[in-house]
Amino acid sequence: MTAHRPGGSAGPQDAARRWLREHAADLHDGLDLLTAEAGRLDAWGARLADTVLAGGRLLVAGNGGSAAEAQHLTAELVGRFDGERTPLSAISLHAETSSLTAIVNDYGVGEMYARQVAAHGRPGDVLVLLSTSGESENVVAAARRARELGLTTWALTGPRDCALAAACDDVLALRGASTSSVQELHLVVVHALCAALDAHVRHREAAARGDAPGAPPDGLPGEGPVDGRATQDPAAASAAVPPPSSTAAQGPRVVVVGDVLLDRDVDGQVTRFSPDGPVPVVDTLGVRRSPGGAGLTALLAADAARVRLVAPFGDDEAGGELRALLRPHLDVVALPQVGTTRRKTRVRSGGQTVVRVDDGGPAGPDDVPERSVRAALAGADVVLVSDYGAGTTHAGPVRDALQHAARDRTVVWDPHPRGGAPVPGTALVTPNLAEALDAAEALGLDACADDPGGLARALAAAWGVRAVCVTAGEHGAFVARADGEPAYVPATVAHGDPCGAGDRFASTVAVALARGAELVEAVVAAVASASAWVAAGGAEGYRRRADVPGRRAPDAVTDGVPDRAPRVVGAASDAASPQDPGGPEAVAARLRAAGGTVVATGGCFDILHAGHVATLEAAARLGDHLVVLLNGDASVRRLKGPQRPVVGQADRARVLAALDCVSAVVVFDEDDPCSALDRLRPDVWAKGGDYTEEALPEAEVVRRHGGRVVVLPYVDGRSTTSILERSGRFAPGLPTLTEETTA
Repeated sequence: MTAHRPGGSAGPQDAARRWLREHAADLHDGLDLLTAEAGRLDAWGARLADTVLAGGRLLVAGNGGSAAEAQHLTAELVGRFDGERTPLSAISLHAETSSLTAIVNDYGVGEMYARQVAAHGRPGDVLVLLSTSGESENVVAAARRARELGLTTWALTGPRDCALAAACDDVLALRGASTSSVQELHLVVVHALCAALDAHVRHREAAARGDAPGAPPDGLPGEGPVDGRATQDPAAASAAVPPPSSTAAQGPRVVVVGDVLLDRDVDGQVTRFSPDGPVPVVDTLGVRRSPGGAGLTALLAADAARVRLVAPFGDDEAGGELRALLRPHLDVVALPQVGTTRRKTRVRSGGQTVVRVDDGGPAGPDDVPERSVRAALAGADVVLVSDYGAGTTHAGPVRDALQHAARDRTVVWDPHPRGGAPVPGTALVTPNLAEALDAAEALGLDACADDPGGLARALAAAWGVRAVCVTAGEHGAFVARADGEPAYVPATVAHGDPCGAGDRFASTVAVALARGAELVEAVVAAVASASAWVAAGGAEGYRRRADVPGRRAPDAVTDGVPDRAPRVVGAASDAASPQDPGGPEAVAARLRAAGGTVVATGGCFDILHAGHVATLEAAARLGDHLVVLLNGDASVRRLKGPQRPVVGQADRARVLAALDCVSAVVVFDEDDPCSALDRLRPDVWAKGGDYTEEALPEAEVVRRHGGRVVVLPYVDGRSTTSILERSGRFAPGLPTLTEETTA
């Protein structure tokens, strides 16, 4: 019979058994959390390898049991951990007792490690500090001194919110029910860090000998095997994920932050109906799994960039599948998550979706220290927020880190109606038209679906962001800053599956901006890429193409910015004469009688070229009738000089009127089109170029009559002047081909 102590507690003979059982459960929970941080440890290993192989060193410190683990870590570097390799420089700061006692005697306990950091540390070295409480005065002082001297500082703690975590560049906080659990988990971290370090050191040494089989890209290391020989994970056996792109290794650094989910496609065949009710029975032929949400966005960006994904991951089977699918292609920083992994399961028969089942959630982040998120964002050329409404962008540490990032780096934000609003300072927000209208309504703005450009400008001002791009599917995209005219980028009309087009757009625009593209250039690239994505079958086409070994999506972005805008054929009109003799009023009356929106654009159009055609076609997409206001010969001569125009106004008008996208041509002789616009009163005035409102004096005329102004991007490198200069036609004394010289 078992004896019990007073109060019903078990006797001392059961103490060890009870402790071991409770301790094992505590360690199991801690190891699960630690497994989710494997990507961080691999990144630490890569960074430490860079340091020690370049002649730097590792400094380590702790108190009590943490001091023993600190010395354990340095012993593994100076000696070896798992197999032979180069000895590496590492110093445990508590181990040199003579110096330690002298410092304590002369300067106090608080300086015992900080003074040694000042003596041994050099900029670029790494300092690792261990503390189960995170509040020890001497290790916190060492962290602060190290940061002042330019060392990289990492902390191993128990609690996340502590003085040591706040003083270090990065932190691994491992919760445990007891100090002993935290210490033992720290020892596991020590061994995992040594494993990552050894792998990176051996690979770099092999690369120096010229026999390395392949390595993760510098800067943002991946979580996959560093020797490039990844074995097939059981969870990924039927995964619809493409192989990594070879072009991404030298690409820019993009960090994707957002909400992930697991897409499951159950392919089957319906041959009968259920006897229980009038529902089809699907006989399963196969199941495909692929990352969705921010996971898909990150994979698409990884076609052309080095990508890190920062997102909450569920501690469940679906979360493990997601990590296994993503890690071979990009770096994963898995945040702890509330709830289970969100899943979308589509049941298909004959290529058609029979039913979709959603489960899991709420999937928001749980107890994430802001400093850890900031560290994950460090080094990014662009931060891309892929919001899928699970709560990652709501108030909390992740949002605080994004606000901090927006101060000094480019942030692109793909919003969601249930997500947080973009943080002020965001470089570009990319809502679709429906999302933009919802946001405008929530903000109390006077929104109009017929004016996406004005909507983009209003949202940019209300959110306090630098620019907003409203995507409108086959109608293209409208991008605007709060203080400028909106620019319109037409889309190539594509029939197909639009699922995932927003992710393709956001990933492309982020990569283009990371490569240094201007805003409108990046949007042009993204519109072209999204159009190709739709034509290629959308997300389903992407997943099916991934099932073919070695085959890549044809719309993968490699250049970031195309050399021309997408070409779109506008609707033909009943325009007849090269120039309407009745003037702008007659043109307006004729076109308005036919119904629809009247769009006007203007210019000299001297030697019609591809840039002109692209601008005209884009303008035509904004309405039903396009009127070209053409500068007459006298006007061109005053604006361009005595050698211009090269082609007279009659011929220029005839060529323009022959284009299917042009409804009418009106010639004016003034220096600007204000008078003609005052008489024409178009619904839309589309102007090619990079203009602000102040640079368009005619904008006020258009608005006075209820119209709106849209700026169209030029096609780079195509202009009449450059054509003339290349041909040698532009020379002093050369006659012009005006009406007088061509008669």
